[in-house]
Amino acid sequence: MISVIIITKNEANNIQDCLNSVSWADEIIVVDSGSNDGTQEICRGYANCKLVDTDWPGFGPQKNRALQQASHDWVFSIDADERVSDELMREIIETVKNGSHDGYLIPRRSQYCGRFIDHAGWYPDYVLRLFKKAQSRFTDDKVHEKVVVKGSEGKLSEPLLHYSFSNLEQVLSKVDHYSTLGAQQLYARGKKATVGKAIYKGFWSFIRTYLIRRGFLDGKHGLMLAISNAEGTYYKYAKLALLCEQGKQNER
Repeated sequence: MISVIIITKNEANNIQDCLNSVSWADEIIVVDSGSNDGTQEICRGYANCKLVDTDWPGFGPQKNRALQQASHDWVFSIDADERVSDELMREIIETVKNGSHDGYLIPRRSQYCGRFIDHAGWYPDYVLRLFKKAQSRFTDDKVHEKVVVKGSEGKLSEPLLHYSFSNLEQVLSKVDHYSTLGAQQLYARGKKATVGKAIYKGFWSFIRTYLIRRGFLDGKHGLMLAISNAEGTYYKYAKLALLCEQGKQNER
């Protein structure tokens, strides 16, 4: 018996395809934080889908809310812009029946502006998504949360498909959003930064993505990805530097 958990907000363009790809699950838990674009209405159209409408505390806490709602021993966590292929579905079902571990990492294959990326650290991007509820919880990070499993971990072979960025407008929007959340999270942990550090971090992110992780093998999409990674990293630390400066001013 498997529970699928999803967190959403204004995912009307994605949620139906996502739900269709996991319709085989015994139950689907969708925790939504105030969508007004039709996401909730789409979810209500699925008989095995339980919709919970609540506020937004951050990614980790929200996914823990979804996890608490799950009623089965095994949980599969998926984002609205991800899809489960028939091959992965069969592997998940077989693993739940006969697997010997408490959690399983799944290789994720992500799309960037219309093309699946095969290098740049994007594939295989192993994410822990299938796990026993009693042995697991999400970290409380507001962004870049992860599952912590008390027990052994294994790996599946079939990829989870991730339709992350369909165009550059989405890239820029997420760069802005995630760099803000990342800066706030670092600031809350007492981290500090300067503009010089932001420039260095951004430059190193480009080198790591494009050269060390061979993003250049993905052609122009690899170059675009390396640049956007660098931008996101730069803005995260630049925003952290501004938060540190504001904090000093408030102390005076």
